[in-house]
Amino acid sequence: MSSSEPISPTVAAFRAMRDALLEHRTDPRAARAAWQPLPDGEFNWATDWFDALAADPRHADQPALVIVSESGRQSLTYAELSARSQQVGAFLAAQGVAPGDRVLLMLGNQVELWETMLACIRIGAVTSPATTLLTAADLRDRMSRGNIRHAVVGSAVTSVWRTVEGDFTRIAVGEPVEGWTAYDDARSFDGEPPRVVTRAHDPMLLYFTSGTTAKPKLVLHTQTSYPVGHLSTMYWIGAGPGDVHLNISSAGWAKHAWSNVFAPWNAGATVLVVDQPRFDAAALIEQVVAERATTFCAPPTVYRMLIQADLAAYREQVSLREMVGAGEPLNPEVIGQVERALGITVRDGFGQTETTCQVGNTPGQPVVPGSMGQPLPGYDVVLVDPATGAEGDEGELCLRLDGPLGRPVGLMVGYEGDEAKTAEVMRDGVYHTGDVASRDAEGNITYVGRADDVFKASDYRISPFELESVLIEHPAVAEAAVVPSPDPTRLTVPKAYVVLTAANSPSPELARDILAFAREHLAPYKRIRRIEFAELPKTISGKIRRVELRQREVDAHGTGGDDSSRASDLEYWETDFPDLKG
Repeated sequence: MSSSEPISPTVAAFRAMRDALLEHRTDPRAARAAWQPLPDGEFNWATDWFDALAADPRHADQPALVIVSESGRQSLTYAELSARSQQVGAFLAAQGVAPGDRVLLMLGNQVELWETMLACIRIGAVTSPATTLLTAADLRDRMSRGNIRHAVVGSAVTSVWRTVEGDFTRIAVGEPVEGWTAYDDARSFDGEPPRVVTRAHDPMLLYFTSGTTAKPKLVLHTQTSYPVGHLSTMYWIGAGPGDVHLNISSAGWAKHAWSNVFAPWNAGATVLVVDQPRFDAAALIEQVVAERATTFCAPPTVYRMLIQADLAAYREQVSLREMVGAGEPLNPEVIGQVERALGITVRDGFGQTETTCQVGNTPGQPVVPGSMGQPLPGYDVVLVDPATGAEGDEGELCLRLDGPLGRPVGLMVGYEGDEAKTAEVMRDGVYHTGDVASRDAEGNITYVGRADDVFKASDYRISPFELESVLIEHPAVAEAAVVPSPDPTRLTVPKAYVVLTAANSPSPELARDILAFAREHLAPYKRIRRIEFAELPKTISGKIRRVELRQREVDAHGTGGDDSSRASDLEYWETDFPDLKG
């Protein structure tokens, strides 16, 4: 992309790496070699990149954002969205939003979300995206711990804020709300946004984690850690200029920024959003066809729902070239069913709110069943033995901080307000993800589980993910979560919490059938000994809270229990079925 204006070394390095990754999109070795440490200079993704795309004749009139919802279809070009975000930036500055101020953004999948994010980046404000499902208690916590000074909120959810006190700017998007400034005033606002110079290390995003194992942490990212860091995500997705990228994600979570903002716009692609109040697999696929989506990303939960629809009927109609999954590991059975239906191999990837995509199966490369791929450009991945600290082919997945690439560009600054936790995860020259993985001779990395989720039964280490992958191969199982259940003989045994498909109902006969199925497909020491039909507790971002299930087992069977001990009427043990004993 040419420009007559001089650009900083940071901007030049970003553009060069982006072009190199697109050039080597099916050659991961060359792509990794093209990655270079990023100079710490001036950088503002909204003005240095998005506005540059909007001024480029090749992109100016290309849709940057398309939202399809029950109320209709909205489409904004790169040029239109650049102009609108500049107007919003001027409006926010007039409301007192200054560089470095924290702005909580509580909106759904609506145009104003993207306008405001771009506006905040360009004026140097720090955006803290939030889901519209938060409670008043959640908001009070975020406003306090996040030092939030401004809130941009959908009018429909402002009622939750009635008990949230404090001196902060309140801006309502939608219908007028008493005591709130109307966002619609920005539409007629006359003025230019202030020209703010931001540098690579300046703060830009403040995310709260989903809290799968503990209280949500505050993750601080910079002007480059997500915008530049998500070049790795762009590469994993396989998106390029002119693509139409559809990502299934709720607003307010890091994955939304991953694949609904930075990765596709780094590529010069169109962000497609299909906003459904309630997920409808058939309606989603119809929009994939109608909007000619070429790249697709969704969490495993969505893929598990999609394979229950008649995907094969759309095989000749879809324009999809790439399909990827993230959020939790994809089970091989799900990948296989999608491939049989559409002829496309779903490629798994791994990352966190604290980072961009670290590991992934990349376009054009063979996918090893069950593997989440290899390290992506910008990341030096090592597996560390938690007990000895030695690097090997199995252990905690860590990112080297002092290797040839230096500190990963896509890694957070740290946990805001928690220096001890930051020091803990950044110790010994690596960033500790808290996830356990293994690596084969070809360098493919396979997810084992969260370090907190892996457990021992009869002194054998058990990976919940491995057992869950087997369970969902059973035709009656839609979802499963495996946790340790206290046992007087074996210390703990694997227990599965199971959600059935719509066509099935809990029964002793089905419990026996699922236990027998697992018995046939698992080594004896991994055998699932107990099963319970129940809904799975999840965070509001959709991740399974196994910590809650583990505690439930301790509460129900704290001393190991006996054959008469049951957590509920829908819990069954293998000892209930004489032919399964042993």
